[in-house]
Amino acid sequence: MKKVILFASGSGSNVENIIGYFKEKQQKISFYVFTNNEKAFVLERARKLQVPAVIFSREEMNEGKVGEKVKEINPDLIVLAGFLWKFPSAIIAEYPNKIINIHPALLPKYGGKGMYGKFVHEAVLLNKEKETGITIHYVNEHYDDGAPLFQAKVALSNNDTVEQIADKVHQLEFIHFPEIIEKLLKD
Repeated sequence: MKKVILFASGSGSNVENIIGYFKEKQQKISFYVFTNNEKAFVLERARKLQVPAVIFSREEMNEGKVGEKVKEINPDLIVLAGFLWKFPSAIIAEYPNKIINIHPALLPKYGGKGMYGKFVHEAVLLNKEKETGITIHYVNEHYDDGAPLFQAKVALSNNDTVEQIADKVHQLEFIHFPEIIEKLLKD
């Protein structure tokens, strides 16, 4: 049985979508949710889906305790699904090419520290981009800098709002993120 750890900091809609995707496929995968936010709605989603959840502090992350918990699980894949902290180098070194992230833009545009969620979509709108999309990439020691695995694009209109851009991008995430995870778990 494959094991996947999903790291999230907020709502967890991608986490729920990923777990639901694999349940529909009836693939036997053990999921675990790790969050740095004790108030994150992802915890409620994990509870409803009967997925074990781990809450941790920055201190626990920095001291290597999160890495120890990851090592206990020994995952086949680590997925950052809306996780907002820089990922620890020690875990990256322990799991080369086994940690992926999704970014709500077509990297290398609109990546880096502080570029997440609405900040990305505001920048896309401000720069009058004709398209945006998602990038699923491996995680390295730098924000949004790992080797890309997949990109999907969506056209934008001159009338799109930040919220409409976010919705278009979110739809791409829901379609493609689980598919890429499935492909990686087969390889």
